[in-house]
Amino acid sequence: MIGGGSWGTAFARHLVLAGHDTVLVCRDPEQAAAIARDHRNPRYLSDVGLPPALAARALEDADLSAAELVVLAVPSRAFAATAAALDGRLGGEALLLSLTKGLDSGGRRMTELLAELAPPQRVAALSGPNHAEEVARDHPTASVVAAADIGLARGLQSELSSSRLRVYASADLVGVELCAAAKNVIGLAAGVSDGLGFGDNAKAALITRGMAEMSRLGAAFGASPRTFAGLAGMGDLVATCTSRHSRNRRAGELLAAGVPAAEIEARIGQVAEGLPTAPALAALAGWHGLEMPITEAVCAVAAGRATPLEALDELMARQPVEE
Repeated sequence: MIGGGSWGTAFARHLVLAGHDTVLVCRDPEQAAAIARDHRNPRYLSDVGLPPALAARALEDADLSAAELVVLAVPSRAFAATAAALDGRLGGEALLLSLTKGLDSGGRRMTELLAELAPPQRVAALSGPNHAEEVARDHPTASVVAAADIGLARGLQSELSSSRLRVYASADLVGVELCAAAKNVIGLAAGVSDGLGFGDNAKAALITRGMAEMSRLGAAFGASPRTFAGLAGMGDLVATCTSRHSRNRRAGELLAAGVPAAEIEARIGQVAEGLPTAPALAALAGWHGLEMPITEAVCAVAAGRATPLEALDELMARQPVEE
């Protein structure tokens, strides 16, 4: 399990409780040592006890050659560098699973980066409404694991499922990853709405029109409409736009309060993936001639080109259309 943040910690705990020999691999040797010694992550989810069977190693010291499954839960901006650090260290049959919900600065999905390490039939992604804070406390959760090879998705479904995490299988890898990236940007917009003191009408409009943007994006890449109506789409979108655990919703509140985007990560203490993903998503949409007005409004606010109210006025003044 590569990544010692909240989601990596929660998922490593889940893997151990599901019966798998698991090593949590951290970039910081001191963090790894503390986890191995105290059975707690000193930085993230520090109030959650970790199973004594969970080993922890620093990335530079971890032996990955015998790993059957390598799971990555690192920020999208660090994903390419992390994947590059694994090159030549993996066994020839290792499966690769991404838990990261975002795009890199060039608009690439995380499994596209993993495809440089292994063939597509060994690469998958897991997504859905799965806040680390709830998974770490064994709250009932449902997620979807996607792979171009449905056989791989079903195999991972069997191995990852437990009495508290119900996993569905999908062959729509592109759709699942695009949902995971785009919903974070809509979550930022929902947070801005909350920060401005708006109510349920505005939140419902952002969720539904945000889903329309996500669906247009998916259609352009051949994704299944069912994916956008499912856990990776509507399920995760609702959780991200409404939950107290949502970092992206909180980041939107801070944007509404006038906090510069560059300072938000320090305020939250963790990465809000919607902030780096928004410009990459807008560029991707532009390359394919897609209109994504909420995404564009988020980009304008985050970049300081518009105030939240100016961005709202522009959205509300758009040419009326049929739904």
